Amino acid sequence: MLYQFYEAQRALMEPFADFAHAASKMYSNPLTPMGQAPFAQRLSAGFDLLHRLGKDYEKPVFGIQTVPTESGEVVVHETIELDKPFCELRRFKRFTDDPDTLARLKADPVVLVVAPLSGHYATLLRDTVKTLLRDHKVYITDWKNARLVPLAEGEFHLDDYVNYIEDFIRHLQANYGNCHVISVCQPTVPVLAAISLMASRGETTPLSMTMMGGPIDARKSPTAVNNLATNKSHEWFENNVIYRVPPGFPGEGRRVYPGFLQHTGFVAMNPDRHAKSHFDYFKDLMKGDDASAEAHRKFYDEYNAVLDMDADYYLETIRTVFQDFSLVHGTWDVRAPDGTLERVRPQDIKTTAMLTVEGELDDISGSGQTAAANDLCEGIPADRKRHLEAKGAGHYGIFSGRRWRDVVYPQVRKFIRTFDRGVAEATSRTLEDVPADGHRPGSPAAPKPRTVKAAANAATRTAEESAHPAAASRPAPPAKRRAARPR
Repeated sequence: MLYQFYEAQRALMEPFADFAHAASKMYSNPLTPMGQAPFAQRLSAGFDLLHRLGKDYEKPVFGIQTVPTESGEVVVHETIELDKPFCELRRFKRFTDDPDTLARLKADPVVLVVAPLSGHYATLLRDTVKTLLRDHKVYITDWKNARLVPLAEGEFHLDDYVNYIEDFIRHLQANYGNCHVISVCQPTVPVLAAISLMASRGETTPLSMTMMGGPIDARKSPTAVNNLATNKSHEWFENNVIYRVPPGFPGEGRRVYPGFLQHTGFVAMNPDRHAKSHFDYFKDLMKGDDASAEAHRKFYDEYNAVLDMDADYYLETIRTVFQDFSLVHGTWDVRAPDGTLERVRPQDIKTTAMLTVEGELDDISGSGQTAAANDLCEGIPADRKRHLEAKGAGHYGIFSGRRWRDVVYPQVRKFIRTFDRGVAEATSRTLEDVPADGHRPGSPAAPKPRTVKAAANAATRTAEESAHPAAASRPAPPAKRRAARPR
C-alpha cells in the first residue's frame, strides 16, 4: 500500500506545485500588480522553492547537441541502436561536413559506457559522455524505469544484466571489430562478469575495460552503503523495500524497489547538506543570482529524477555483491539465455587491458574496492593493468565535474588510445604511451599496477595529459524474453 499512498500524495500535491510555479512567475514579473507588491522578490523565491519541492521530476534528457574538436564543434545526433525490454543501447553519432574532421572522427576508438542501474537515470553520466565524445565514438546503456515495463516482458535478473552487456559488446564488435568498455559504479561487477564469461568461452573480449568507483570487493573499506547491505538480512530487504507497481502504469503488478524510496535514502545520507542547498537557492533567487540558481536547478533536476528497479535484480545484487561476495569468492554462477549455468572466472581474461579508477574521498565505494579487480584478473599481464586514485575526488568527482575532466579523463583517454590498435601491438608498446612513472615493461617496478596519488603530480601532469584535440536508424525490437524461468 505504500506505493499507492505515495502516488495519491503526489497527485494531491501536483496542483499546489503548479499553483506555486504560477505565483512565482507573477511575483517576479514587474509588469504585474503582484510584481510591484512589497517583498515581491521574497515571495517569488518562496513560491519557486515550494514548486521545486512539490513537483514531479521526469526522466531528464542528455541534451548533447554539439561537442568541440580540434577543427571546431561537430553536431551530435542521439539515436537508439538496440531496444531491449529493460534497456536501450543509445548512440551519440557525430556529424560534420569537413573531410579532414570526418576522417579523424572515423578513426576514433569505440567506447561502450555502462551506466549504473541503481536509482538514477543514465543521464547522470551526461558529463562523462560529453567529454568522451571529443575523442571517441560513444554508446551508453540507458536503463528503463521498471514500472514502465509490462509484466508480459518477463522478469529481469542480475543474470539478465550480464547477458545484456554481452549482447551490447558483441553488437559493437560486429560493427567495428572491437570496442572499449567503461563501467561506472554498480555495473563494474556485472561488466567484469560479462567479460570473464566471454573469455571463458573463447570469445573475443573488448580491447580494454575501465572500471570506476565500483564494489568489486565490497569488504574493503566498507561505507555506509556497504554496512546497510551487510547488516540487514536478505529477507529484511524483501519485506521492507519491495512493492508492486500500482494501477495506472504499464508495469502494473511488477515487483520493484520504488524510486521514491531510493530517493529518500539518498537524501537521508546528507540531510543537512540538502537543506542548506535549498536555503542557498532561496537566497540566490532573492539576490537575483541567476547563474547560481540555474546551477541548483540543473543538479536537482537530475538528482531528484529516479527510476524503479526490478525486485529480482535488486535483491540478487544485494546478495551476490554485498552479502555473499560471490565474485571475489569465485562462487558466482550466471545463467545464460539458454538456461545453462556458467561460473564467473575473472582469471580467464587474458587480452583485455584494465584500468581501475577510485576517488580518494569516495563515500559510496570505499578505497580498494575497485582496485581489487587487479588481483582477481590474474591472467592479464601486469603491464596491461593500471590503477588511478584521483586525489580530492569523491564518488561523483571521478566521472563528472572538474576533476573528471582535468585529472581522470586525460588518463582514461591515453589508456584507451594505447590499447586501441589490437592486442598484439598494444602488448609491445612501452609504458611511456600512457601516464607513466618512468618504468618500462619487464623492469623491476613493472609488475604492480601504478597508482597516481600525489596531488602535486596530478596537477603538474594535467596540462600535458589533457592535451587532446580541442576537445542509424532504430532497428526493429527484438523478440520478447521468456516470461519466467526456473531459478
